[in-house]
Amino acid sequence: MVDFAGDWKLHKSEKFEDFLKSIDVGMLKRQAAKLISSEHHITQDGDKMSVEVIATGQKGKHQEYTVGGTFGETEITGDVTEVSTEWDGDKIKETHKCAAFTYTLVRELQDNDTMVLHLDSPKGTQCKRVYKRM
Repeated sequence: MVDFAGDWKLHKSEKFEDFLKSIDVGMLKRQAAKLISSEHHITQDGDKMSVEVIATGQKGKHQEYTVGGTFGETEITGDVTEVSTEWDGDKIKETHKCAAFTYTLVRELQDNDTMVLHLDSPKGTQCKRVYKRM
């Protein structure tokens, strides 16, 4: 089983603004999101995950879940989503569902020092967020 534990800092994003636009995030929030640096502080015990997300100038979030289960969170749009999780080989797939949209996020380790989040919007817009180990 892959171990995502560690401290990760956003290194680069590809098509993040396009992804946000595809889930109807307004222009001002999209512009602000481009400027934000984020960190993920992850602890993992088997299937149990704890992810603390810290974003400069924004309210952070804390996710605690067991892979194979669900949890709730509030998206950047303000929508409350139900997030279902599952293992997909060595990756964790999250499906975020709310009344307005559904999207997927796949977390994978590219190597020991690189974690990649792949986001796929309901309109087919794909985004990649690359994090480096701190």
